[in-house]
Parts: sequence; structure tokens; C-alpha cells
Amino acid sequence: MAGLSAAVELARDGWKVELSDSAAQAGGRCRSYHDPQLGRVIDNGNHLVLAGNDAVMRYLRTIGASDRVVGPDKAVFEFVDMADDARWTIRPNDGPVPWWLLFAGRRVPGTGVAAYTALARLLAGRKSDRVVDRIDLSGQLARRLIDPVLLSALNTDPREGSARLAAAVVRGSLARGGRASAPRIAEPTLAAAFVEPALAWLALRGGKLSTGTRLRTLAIEGDRVTGLDFGSGIEPVHGPVILAVPPWVAQSLLPDLSAPTEFRAIVNAHFAYVPPPGTPAMIGVIGATAEWIFAFDDRLSVTVSGADRLIDTDREVLARIFWAEIAAIHKLPPELPPWQIVKEKRATFAATPQQDALRPGAATRYRNLFLAGDWTQTGLPATIEGAIRSGVTAAKLAQSARLS
Repeated sequence: MAGLSAAVELARDGWKVELSDSAAQAGGRCRSYHDPQLGRVIDNGNHLVLAGNDAVMRYLRTIGASDRVVGPDKAVFEFVDMADDARWTIRPNDGPVPWWLLFAGRRVPGTGVAAYTALARLLAGRKSDRVVDRIDLSGQLARRLIDPVLLSALNTDPREGSARLAAAVVRGSLARGGRASAPRIAEPTLAAAFVEPALAWLALRGGKLSTGTRLRTLAIEGDRVTGLDFGSGIEPVHGPVILAVPPWVAQSLLPDLSAPTEFRAIVNAHFAYVPPPGTPAMIGVIGATAEWIFAFDDRLSVTVSGADRLIDTDREVLARIFWAEIAAIHKLPPELPPWQIVKEKRATFAATPQQDALRPGAATRYRNLFLAGDWTQTGLPATIEGAIRSGVTAAKLAQSARLS
């Protein structure tokens, strides 16, 4: 997404761009594919965006895909606690003044207004602070709201996760009010929303795409990149180059580059089961292995963040655990439908203060080489918003380099 974002930003200003992807398709982790085991097109994972993700919404408007992310007009988040089958809905009001906290029916059950006001402490402190250094994570509010939300945003346990990055998420969403916090899900797939419209839009503007071509070496002379080696010799370049690759790939090309070195896993499960009418599009699950359950027209999906503990678990064992939880929550038959488990061991960098400090900016020591990726210094954790923001930043620097 960072590379596509950079390409779109440059093409907006009349540049002719060339995209090269080592995978068989563009989009990186934001991808969709036909799964023969399910007989359906699925996403590798369930990537949620918010109405207040300004970079995402600008990107979608540019490529003509604003209608490809759907969600409620209001911020509505449903939850269930498997420990006692308690169910509730968090419903922030539209504006930034949080009057919704005055109404018990809009809050987490058993929590008072004072517990939420303590969240203000998350917004200020030292860069080295973890979330747990700024706010109490021991009560009902933490268990039933703060923990699951920040775990999914950081893909890192809040007890070790960066308070700075968590605060950035809150400032861009809930602190702006419910309207900015309203959830948006790609419809019908990630590729249909974020990738295919971008490629079509770029093609109309002379953009070129090659896939299955891995960059092996950068040819460098002085303070410039002069060529790219994709395995069949050096191809000269005369303009700016934007590297939108994983951090370990970037470090193999630029050995002196500072970049995150620790990562966290995400596990997703997909089930070929048509959800009954009225099934919530998304529900947060407390006290279970599944953390979020998503309902699509033709399938049910589960996402688990910070899932290192599950990476070595047998796939069928995971499928049976997840389906038992889905069946209990949505009152479905217990028989396991066709399933698929997708494990991403290095899904995101670990959003700890220490790893955040290793993230590089978009500029490099070479005046025509720039970095893009959710792992660069975007001010956000590894999210689609951060990836797209990084592409815009790299593109603007590339334009400035050309002008100079």
C-alpha cells in the first residue's frame, strides 16, 4: 500500500511511474485471492480502517473507490464477553465533546465516567513510555475496551506497547469524536477496494507495473542511486527511487539502515459460511482466542493480533477453536464448515518504544532514494493509514528532489 500510495501521489502531479513488485500481485499484505479450499475470494487478513483516516480517504477519493469501504453512519462497536455472555455496544457521539460517557448504556457495563477521564493521561508523557506507564490496565474498562482496541491498533500488547503510538491512534479517531471513529471495512475485498482501482487509475495515466521481479541490488555512485538490479543486470535510473519494501529487505539493500528488528504475528481464520441476516459486521470478543469476528456476505472471518502464541498451533486445531467460539456467539451449528487459516509471522513491527525509535524517516543519505512503508517513521503504528501516509511523504520528497 505504501508503494501504491506513492505512485498515486506522483501520478496526481503528472509523473509517469513504474511499479515493480516481487510478488505476483501488487498490494503487499493488502491482498485478496481465490481460495480453492473455501471456493471463495478472501483477504489475507481483515484490515479495518476508520472514517477519520484522512490519508486513506483521500487515496480512495483519488482512485475513485470511496464507495468500496462500507460501514455505519455512526461509530458503533459491539462486544461480547465469553466469560459471562455479557453483550454491549460502545456508541460515541459524533462530536469531540464526549457527552456519550454520561449515559451508562453507551459505556462498557460496570464502568463509570471517571474511568474514561483517566484516558486523558495517555495523550502526554515521554517517548519511552509504554501504555501501561500512563494508564491503569487492571480494571473492567481495560479488559473490555482498552486492551482489545489498543492490541488491534498496535498489534502489540499494551503492557509493552508504545504510549506515543497508541496516543496517535486515539488523537486521530476517538479524540475527534464518533464521526471520525466510525469503522469502515473493504467491500467486497481488500484488492477490490485498495489495489485494483489504483492500478486501473495509474494505467490510465501511463503507469507501468511489473510483478515477480525482486530487487537484488542498488547501484550507487556518490550520493545517488544510478541503477537497479532485478537479477538480469543493472537497469539505469535517472529519477527518484522509492523503496516500499519490508524492513528486512530494505536493510539487505542498505546495510547501514536503522529499522525495526522485532515483529509480531497476526492470525486470521476464514469460514465458508453465509452469516444469517442481522449478524453484526464486526464484533469484539473478550475472554476467547478469537478477538474480532467479521461477517461478510459469503463468509465469517476471525482476526487475532499479537498472535505469536498461536503461530505454532496446528491449523485445524485453531479452526475448531475459532468456529466453536463463532458458533457460540452467533448461535450457529457446531459443525465445522470449510475453513482456511492464514498465519503471518512478521505481520507488523513490534510497536514498542524501543522498536519505534529504530524507525527511519523517508529520506536517506542518497538524494534520489526514499523509503515508504508502515514501518517507517509515520507517527502511527503499522496500519493502512500509516502505510498510505508514508507513500505520500516519500512522493513529496521525491518531487522536491527533482525540483532541486
